[in-house]
Amino acid sequence: MKKATALTVAAMILGGVAAAPAALAAQPWPSQPIRLIVPYPPGGSVDNLARLLAPSLGERLGQTIVIENKAGASGTIGVDATVRATPDGNTFGFGVPGAITGLPHVMKVPYDVSKIQYVSLVARIPQVIMVNPSLPDTTLAAFVDSAKKQPGKYNYGSAGNVTTPHLGGELLKQQTGIDIMHVPYKGAAPAVTALLSNEVQMFPGDASAALGFIKAGKLRALAVASPERFEGLPDVPTTKEAGFPGIIVESNYGVIAPTGTPKDIVDKMSDAIAKSLADPVLRQKMIDQGAIPVATTPDAYRTLMETESKKWGEVIKRGKLGLQ
Repeated sequence: MKKATALTVAAMILGGVAAAPAALAAQPWPSQPIRLIVPYPPGGSVDNLARLLAPSLGERLGQTIVIENKAGASGTIGVDATVRATPDGNTFGFGVPGAITGLPHVMKVPYDVSKIQYVSLVARIPQVIMVNPSLPDTTLAAFVDSAKKQPGKYNYGSAGNVTTPHLGGELLKQQTGIDIMHVPYKGAAPAVTALLSNEVQMFPGDASAALGFIKAGKLRALAVASPERFEGLPDVPTTKEAGFPGIIVESNYGVIAPTGTPKDIVDKMSDAIAKSLADPVLRQKMIDQGAIPVATTPDAYRTLMETESKKWGEVIKRGKLGLQ
């Protein structure tokens, strides 16, 4: 009898040990804090977006969202870290356009772009074509006319080779035929500083990079390169309104997941992002920082980025752009 009892207890113990992994696997997601990788340093526009979104997203998911900055190589290090992470739903990252739609056309990136698991777009940041206020030009048409009359006189700054500002400037050149010199900087902040000091005369950058300077009159916005006017700069015309409908440049930032993340987890995260971005308080905070909050399905986000990649690949090819 005692022997039977001992065997029964042992069986129960062994059964409990064997059942433990299954019980853990059955825990509803998310069961622990979620890591959100940002491919740029703290303090930039992408980092600010992530830190605005994280508290609201965490509240809806019932877990803390921990921001982890993995900067370097124009965003490719952070994107690679996200793509290669364990696909258990505990790691996500911000997808950044340069690392997904630009750089793969001019260099071998460490990840397969076709295997990126898209979750949801978070925000569109329209590009603003801005100039130093010492220039007499008050419209985009006037700036283009001045540049045509004085080829090679004007310089434009960017956040680096093959970044969105560089591509936006190249698109402007290709669409208008103007001859302006590209000056790459190590990020948007030094490019804005160069524009303020008139080291460069024009900067086609994200609205979030210089919104405060524009509102203070320290920089002059000529046009917003988006399909509709930007709520943060309601008096600035779109490029279409300015007479240049082919110049549409926006930075699309969203959340991506490691390759192989289960579809149900991706869908739950996408739904939580949509609910967070529906909050009017969060939406206004993003608009105040130069972003347009937009949530999408995973498939819609993928389609957008594939379309953008094709568009910029053609611009890069026509302009014979590279990293040198």
